[in-house]
Amino acid sequence: MSTPNVSVFMLERLKAWGVGRIYGYPGDGTNGLNLAFHEVGDELEFVQVRHEEIAAFAACAHAKLTGEVGVCMATSGPGAIHLLNGLYDAKLDNAPVVAIVGQQKRMSLGGDFQQEVDLRSLYKDVAAEYLAEVNDQRQAAHVVDRAVRIALANRTVTAIIVPSDVQELPYEEPPRAHGALYAGPPSYHAPVIRPGDEDLGRAAEALNAGAKVAMLVGQGAKGATDEVIEVADLLGAGVAKALNGRAAVPDDLPFVTGSIGLLGTKPSDDMMEGCDTLLMVGTSFPYSEWLPEPGQARGVQIDIDARKLGIRYPVEVAMVGDAAETLRALIPHLQRKEDRSWREEIEAGVERWWRLLDERAHVEANPINPQLVFHELSRRLPDRAIVLADSGSATNWFARHLRLRRGMDTALSGTLATMCPAVPYALAAKLAFPQRPVIACLGDGAMQMLGINGLIDLARYQDRWSGPLVVVVLNNGDLNQVTWEQRVLAGDAKMQTTQDLPPFDFAAYARQLGLEGIRVEAPGDVGPAWDRALAAAGPVVLDIVTDPEVPPLPPHIRMEHAQGFARALLHGDPASGHIVRQSLREKLKDLVTR
Repeated sequence: MSTPNVSVFMLERLKAWGVGRIYGYPGDGTNGLNLAFHEVGDELEFVQVRHEEIAAFAACAHAKLTGEVGVCMATSGPGAIHLLNGLYDAKLDNAPVVAIVGQQKRMSLGGDFQQEVDLRSLYKDVAAEYLAEVNDQRQAAHVVDRAVRIALANRTVTAIIVPSDVQELPYEEPPRAHGALYAGPPSYHAPVIRPGDEDLGRAAEALNAGAKVAMLVGQGAKGATDEVIEVADLLGAGVAKALNGRAAVPDDLPFVTGSIGLLGTKPSDDMMEGCDTLLMVGTSFPYSEWLPEPGQARGVQIDIDARKLGIRYPVEVAMVGDAAETLRALIPHLQRKEDRSWREEIEAGVERWWRLLDERAHVEANPINPQLVFHELSRRLPDRAIVLADSGSATNWFARHLRLRRGMDTALSGTLATMCPAVPYALAAKLAFPQRPVIACLGDGAMQMLGINGLIDLARYQDRWSGPLVVVVLNNGDLNQVTWEQRVLAGDAKMQTTQDLPPFDFAAYARQLGLEGIRVEAPGDVGPAWDRALAAAGPVVLDIVTDPEVPPLPPHIRMEHAQGFARALLHGDPASGHIVRQSLREKLKDLVTR
């Protein structure tokens, strides 16, 4: 058997780690790696996408949705640069991703050669946990192994730089010599991490002493659904969710208050305002102004990463541990609260909130209320659906209006909050779970920026899956989230030159690609359009013309937000009359819904 070159060896090594696909875009800086796919068989595929940013987003989504390592590949210079946004999305949301990037030949480096970029400097932050350059063929095994193992163990991004001439060198095993490094069989099994008995006792004392316990869970609790529910039942607590933990507990439980923060729900806000004890599980929700006042509540926090403890709220018991293992160890120490008045208050607020969302969704708008889009989807969500959100005003309605059930999953750019991941996420979701329904939700800004390119990938690979794949676009001609931030946070009128988008018929464009495109321009057509899209045999673009002036009202209108909004109207916002009418309609529903 002939000796493989470095590229073939690296791909075979990734196969041994269980990697099944690599998202990427080719270039001469990775020709050795690209051509090596001829040699490695069908177990490892190269998924060519329309842009390197899509490749990084797709690898990130694969990691978020499967828990496995995601892998992306790009050529030297411009290709490596294009990966960065998706890689930062993975890093900030703790998704294990390995990036493999080409580089110019070793003899060219340091000479300002074409496409020569200092990739070590470029990647030293995004891949701070592990960044290696393969400059000797005997490095290949331990570099691949360390990149994958560190990405999985630390839930982070790692990167491998491979000069183009090294890619084609014959692979050699390291010698038994000073300075040599070795690699054993590829494997990683996450350790069981739980706090000591002393910390568990202190946590139980604080939680048992509280009369009004609130829980806040994040993505770290996604594998601890049963344990979260049991603890909440014992403590008579409500459960709020950070956006990355949207699927950690189902929304059809009466004590689940939903999302928290500016995009959150009133029951979550009321619970945080009224609690005397806060238990945080697997979350690093960053906005402390939406948590209890410091000193108001005793705090207990559980997180697998000690670096995240105590920075969002001054907790008195901070425990390092896996969410499920730690909660299971904590449960025997907890006392069931016989007084259920706090729980009953929370459940009453949750019940009213769902009725209020129903009322808000049916408020008249011009032409379609965006809340209606998500309200109609919520009641039609298929079992085991994967719902993906972009960053923008669509995220508001994703956060509030969808009533997720057990077995569903979600993903979004929770920490970086970058635009454009939704369509690449959808590609990765359908390739990883071909039979599961996938719904991607985004605005026209993100769709114009990158989503329309991602649709080409959905069209290309659609024969690889079955079942629903729907891309829903809120087509409002406006960079809507930033427009509302200009009004409410900056207190100024909308700047049309920065905010208005050119018109685009996404449904017609989808049909040009061979996808189904449905354009919706009337409220009565929203529900039937969802029925048609979810029943379709292939990918569907649901292009819904929505009203940009429906206000994304926060759960609690703070004085500074009200003052900013008033200043924006006084400064002559071009839609001031329509905005006032929509806002009054929304608040009227709040007043009459009991």
